[in-house]
Amino acid sequence: MNAPLRLSIVVPAYNVQDFIVETLDCILPQMRDGHELVLIDDGSTDATVERARGVFAAWPQCAARIVQQTNAGVADARNNGVAQARGDYILFVDSDDLLQPGALDGIDAAIAQYAPDVIATDFCIWYPGRTAKPLEYHHLGYTPNVVVEGPEAILSTYFADRHMYVWCKIIRRAIYLQLGLPLFPSGRLFEDMAIVPRLLAACRTLLYVPLVLLHYRQHPVSITRVITPQWCTDFVLALASARPYLERAGATDSAAMRAEFDGAATLFYLCAIKTSFQLPASAQPDQVRAEVRKIYLGSLFGTVEKTLHNLEAGQLASVTLRNGRRCARQVRQALADSTVFKWRQTINRAYKTWQMARQQRLSKTN
Repeated sequence: MNAPLRLSIVVPAYNVQDFIVETLDCILPQMRDGHELVLIDDGSTDATVERARGVFAAWPQCAARIVQQTNAGVADARNNGVAQARGDYILFVDSDDLLQPGALDGIDAAIAQYAPDVIATDFCIWYPGRTAKPLEYHHLGYTPNVVVEGPEAILSTYFADRHMYVWCKIIRRAIYLQLGLPLFPSGRLFEDMAIVPRLLAACRTLLYVPLVLLHYRQHPVSITRVITPQWCTDFVLALASARPYLERAGATDSAAMRAEFDGAATLFYLCAIKTSFQLPASAQPDQVRAEVRKIYLGSLFGTVEKTLHNLEAGQLASVTLRNGRRCARQVRQALADSTVFKWRQTINRAYKTWQMARQQRLSKTN
């Protein structure tokens, strides 16, 4: 008799023939009874599916399958993955990232001992093209191996950490189904940032396991990607769209949670505004910045001044006093449409774009 399925590993994939073998080679050797791997092919036009089948063939003992769909984007691939999954928990792994050794054993142990609604883990951002410090480790603010109870406590630290990726949260499949499918917003960027707060608001318990789950690959092509108006607006819209769901779920009674939410929204607003200075003139960046500002101001639980005061006074978790003061100053300048701020951001973005283009050239020659 087959063991009950504890964990579904869902891998959305689209045209990743150069990476899918390495990704699957990090997952399949770790799989045990009670695991399944569901690869959602989002209409790939390259050899992604053929190479995945080749890897699966080398591991016939693993419950691994490919589900193909017409190209619709990563959000629809995630929705399909949830619908196809049969395990008690769902772990998403991006199709070019590397699950680290011992990750699945660590997840299994946490489920066996605590059976929480969600398991949160550390991760590492990986820059393969860097010669110096290619790995950046990120640790969460929860107390390790202690069950956190209640959505307010879960969400307060979540917004303070601002690590909003769905793949470092292993969540009960029942929680996904409880919210209803399709869940991830089709056609939107930062689709997980919009949905993970809703998922956590439905969780009663969280366990933080301080293991590095995976290496999150950064590509030169993605680092130097063309920034679009949608990139800027969707970035701030992700949290803004989550707020009404949090209110309806009754997860907003905590003053600490509201303050951390507003702090995260403010820092994401500043990031979007700075990024908008990479837009070409034809994209009408001033209009984009006005739209980003409107979305941001409508997303806050409190006032802008209260949030900036919290930043300046060092009252937000995981933001140092020095960084908080610098961010608050820049947000004030951005909201005031400061000429000095515009001038500095234009120069800074041009320099960073040159730096990244140079790094990409060097990585190709090495």
